[in-house]
Amino acid sequence: MSSQLFLQFNTIFISILIESLPFIMLAVIISGLIQVFVTDEMLAKVIPKNRFLSVLSATSLGAIFPACECGIIPIARRLMAKGVPLHAAVAFMLTGPVINPVVLFSTYVAFGNSWKMALYRGGLSFMVALLVGFILSFQFKDSQLKHMLTRQVPIRNVAKSKKILSTLKHMIDEFFTVGKYLILGALVAAAVQTFMKTSTLTAIGHGEYSSSLVMMGLAYILSLCSSADAFIAASFRSTFSTGALIAFLVFGAKFDIKNTLMMLGVFKTKFVFFLFMYTAILVFLGSLLIPNL
Repeated sequence: MSSQLFLQFNTIFISILIESLPFIMLAVIISGLIQVFVTDEMLAKVIPKNRFLSVLSATSLGAIFPACECGIIPIARRLMAKGVPLHAAVAFMLTGPVINPVVLFSTYVAFGNSWKMALYRGGLSFMVALLVGFILSFQFKDSQLKHMLTRQVPIRNVAKSKKILSTLKHMIDEFFTVGKYLILGALVAAAVQTFMKTSTLTAIGHGEYSSSLVMMGLAYILSLCSSADAFIAASFRSTFSTGALIAFLVFGAKFDIKNTLMMLGVFKTKFVFFLFMYTAILVFLGSLLIPNL
């Protein structure tokens, strides 16, 4: 490896970590707070027992969490440990990285202060999360976590200092659990970006159908943070259709190299495969329905 390529690889690797770490930290803080302060009774009031309503509620709940595609995983994992069903946790996980104020506003700014792209992005993301969660509710009846977390009862009637210490302990455990997969994913993503020319993908991405597939592949490879990817997508406006750009913005915020490796560390491989396939198919089909602006 030449010194120039090594420098490029190192720069991309560090930039991915810098982009992701703040959201990972936010995620583990939320995860720790959920473990210690949120009771099963609270979640029972928010997440209905009905299959469809539970997916709808979780999809809507995900919209208020400003987490990235990898930061949302430990939160979803902790919610499942609290008794939230798999299909609801997945719907929450697929919504949070896209439908939140930070991501939608960055999309608005990136596309010339226009809400059209932000609304297309949010609308398709919501529908994909809803449909994927509903499909999985029929296919998988039990938890698909590789390692079941202990369903602990939140701490009650104890000193605040003990609650804070317990929260910190859970935060540290969660950080080291997901952090190793973030680093591995960042290494792979940096290597792909360094040694694979994006021009190879864009050269074959001019067909009506292939353009969406190419942009989805590009989003997966680049592994951008969902709060910044709109600015990259905007640079392709003269090359790709609106539907292809939306495919880039929606799929990349749900699946990329680093969060796939993190999911494989948390969920069973078969489950991750089906989750990936359903998400990819629905994003692709949805992008074809979006008119060109």
